[in-house]
Amino acid sequence: MKILVLNKDLMERTVIQQVLQSNGHEIVSAESSETAMRLLQEGDIRFIIADRATTDIEETQFFKRVRDAQPPYYIYIVLITPRVQETDITTPRTGPDDYLHKPIVPIEIKSRVHIGERILGLVDELEQAKETLKNLALFDPLTSLVNRRAFLALAGGELERARREQTPLSLIGLAIDNFGSIREHYGEEIGNDVLKVIAQGIREKSRQYDGTGHYEEATFLIILPGVIGQDAEKIADRIFKGILNTQTSLMDGTPLDIRVSVGVVSSVHISASTEIDVLIQHAKEALSHAKREGENQVHTVFV
Repeated sequence: MKILVLNKDLMERTVIQQVLQSNGHEIVSAESSETAMRLLQEGDIRFIIADRATTDIEETQFFKRVRDAQPPYYIYIVLITPRVQETDITTPRTGPDDYLHKPIVPIEIKSRVHIGERILGLVDELEQAKETLKNLALFDPLTSLVNRRAFLALAGGELERARREQTPLSLIGLAIDNFGSIREHYGEEIGNDVLKVIAQGIREKSRQYDGTGHYEEATFLIILPGVIGQDAEKIADRIFKGILNTQTSLMDGTPLDIRVSVGVVSSVHISASTEIDVLIQHAKEALSHAKREGENQVHTVFV
């Protein structure tokens, strides 16, 4: 771990450095809060040991500045002090996490750093858990595409931008026409595998900045900002052909027939009354029209 030691006393700093380096830590030193802040801005420092008596941390409100900077990770702070003050206890959010009393004892330094490492580990695990929960709230765990709720928020944002900037907007709807019969004949696991194949095909053939969502059980939606008419049809056709050309088979080698329909809705002008639900409904109607044409078809409507 990279540890910043903020201390002007050369002897104390040397003791701390020798003790912590023997435990495999990397030590960087500073004698003033300004130097310390500059080192922190370079990144990778998760732990600070700062001396109250020999530095300017009190005058410059160093700890508060560190907290207010809101780095992307938590920084654990140990304060070296002759005694703990009342303000240290009453301002925990801007103050240190732990204390070292003078004179400095090597085994106590090791103990405080060990405790800090454990706490930082728990903090990282908590952040990872929060990120996992956030992803679960946004993404469909089966296809790894954004889920219905997240897609509506994403598409709504693109609609508002198109309205504000007066740019075109298109929406592609793609449905697996025979998904029900696939699940009925081959089971839920094969049905899930088909959804994964379709999702992967959409990802591979769509643009990186197009928002793709698993909207309903067998329906996917792709929002195309800044695209109209033939350009939207070309993207839809590329995705469509990519999926049809994917060789899908069962474990025994039996080819699996997957039939899809694609509906495209394009709007050159997003008016004040245009809503994302209306565009989705038009995309569904285009999908129904494509399916009536005989499946494995692409149909486009303009609104």
